[in-house]
Amino acid sequence: MRALVVGASGGIGAALCAALARRGDVVGLSRRVDGFDVTDEVAVVRGLERLEPGFDLVIVATGALVLAGRGPEKSLRALEPATMAAQFALNAVGPALVLKHALRLLPKEREVRFAALSARVGSIGDNALGGWYSYRAAKAALNQVIHTAAIEVARSHRQSIVVALHPGTVATGFAAGHGAGHASVAPDEAAGNLLTVLDGMTPAHTGGFFDWAGKRIPW
Repeated sequence: MRALVVGASGGIGAALCAALARRGDVVGLSRRVDGFDVTDEVAVVRGLERLEPGFDLVIVATGALVLAGRGPEKSLRALEPATMAAQFALNAVGPALVLKHALRLLPKEREVRFAALSARVGSIGDNALGGWYSYRAAKAALNQVIHTAAIEVARSHRQSIVVALHPGTVATGFAAGHGAGHASVAPDEAAGNLLTVLDGMTPAHTGGFFDWAGKRIPW
């Protein structure tokens, strides 16, 4: 297997790289180490153009719940346009740019996978608590990007599997202070769960939104 992990310096990304390295060849890219900023299309193009096609799997493990010190909003009064725009840039536009420019790396003649880490709070149907406007909306937008892109990608890559995945609550600094009441798992366990889900998928799953156990999440 040949895999690409975007967001390789994060908790889940690093764990995915370690797990995939035991299976074959893995390339990791991150803003911290490689200057691979998914919000900058020029940086995305430069980072991917040096890679040769032939990848079986591309995973986008980037994202943030807290940006510039601004955490999830608890009310409409706390909503700030700049914060919302930053959430969309990182959590929705970023993965879309990676897919746009990484598609050439995926062979058309065999089964290939592209996954982006989403979040259950991006589900509209599963939202019973409210709040977290910017993050919820950005992840909902990501889910729409994945679903829409899966339709187009399937026309050229007939065996493609393009999905959004919810990793569960993972014990990293990502959601520190915001995961109360939710059991968490270590990054290596989360990575193993996600890869197990991807291993069990077929092209019939493309365009879907699934959790760490492979269960479909409502839009």
